Amino acid sequence: MNQSATSLISQSAPADMLTRLRRVLTRARVSLIAAALSFMAVAPSYAAEPVPDGPPSGPLNIHIPPHKPTSKNTTVIERGGKAGLASLRLVALLTGDGQQIDQGLVWRVFRTLGPNAKAKLVLESHEATPLVKLPAGEYTINAAFGRANLTRKINMKVGGPPYEAFILNAGGLRLSAMIQGKPAPPGAVTYSIFADDHDQFDSRSMVIGGAKPNLIIRLNSGIYRIVSQYGDANAKIESDVTVEAGKLTETTVTHTGGKATFKLVTRSGGEAMPDTRWTIQTEDGEMVKESVGALPTHVLAPGKYVVTASSGGHLFKNHFDIKDGDVKNVEVLMTTAAPESDLSGATDVAPLRNSSAIAGPGGAPLDFKNQ
Repeated sequence: MNQSATSLISQSAPADMLTRLRRVLTRARVSLIAAALSFMAVAPSYAAEPVPDGPPSGPLNIHIPPHKPTSKNTTVIERGGKAGLASLRLVALLTGDGQQIDQGLVWRVFRTLGPNAKAKLVLESHEATPLVKLPAGEYTINAAFGRANLTRKINMKVGGPPYEAFILNAGGLRLSAMIQGKPAPPGAVTYSIFADDHDQFDSRSMVIGGAKPNLIIRLNSGIYRIVSQYGDANAKIESDVTVEAGKLTETTVTHTGGKATFKLVTRSGGEAMPDTRWTIQTEDGEMVKESVGALPTHVLAPGKYVVTASSGGHLFKNHFDIKDGDVKNVEVLMTTAAPESDLSGATDVAPLRNSSAIAGPGGAPLDFKNQ
């Protein structure tokens, strides 16, 4: 109703009639305001994300993804009926601070029935946060992240906690190798990782062997022994490193050594004799390397060595030294055989056969090794 209509009514209508009209208009305004307030009260709010039900068993900042049907990354080995199944979401964390692992995980669930029964694998999954649905009971669950892993016993029950958090306390280790001030060429260096604990024979258990440099190895936090091998003989370096949870530990190893190629010849610069057996020792008699071939090549740590060649039932030797960066040929001449007294520490050396077939004066066999 516009302003001119109100003025006309107020001039022509009696006072009591005008009063009643004002009361009706007032009631209409009140009804409209009340209806608006009622609508706002029942309208849903979308400002906050829903919170999962049930008491969490891990840190509160874990992201629980929505349930999806079992993917090709999950293998259920044993199936049960739908009735009485317990469900549990598995989540892995790098550290207790809640840094969640979202790839590279392998989950394995085992079930043991009876005190003497062997644990049976019932489920394996490569998903980051698999939803496990199994009959209620006690299970052993292993979470593996590279070489880092954690195994726990979980009691699954209907209506239990919605998820279980596994805190692996895992970190990474990356080793780089240098040779003569340059990165080691591919295949030149490999390394092994040993745990800090010792067995009953005072030996360390190997965590991984033959690892390549510049790759990240995932490990549980702790102290490890690193054995870096240059070549296939004694050019190696050992050191201890500490892996911290949630961090990448980087270690650089600088190797020294030289390459030596061996050949047995009848004259200097001659052709190598085939099927020769080689024994390399230090000057103190410590065994370094054994091999078979016409031209074996080995990387040796700097030092002085003795090489013994066995061919045709005879033994021949030579002395040589290796310096850092050397690439040399070591010839062993067949002019003089090595006496047995000089072969301390040599093993698997072919004996002289049928010596009685070649006799000296009076029928005494000739010993070519002493000529």
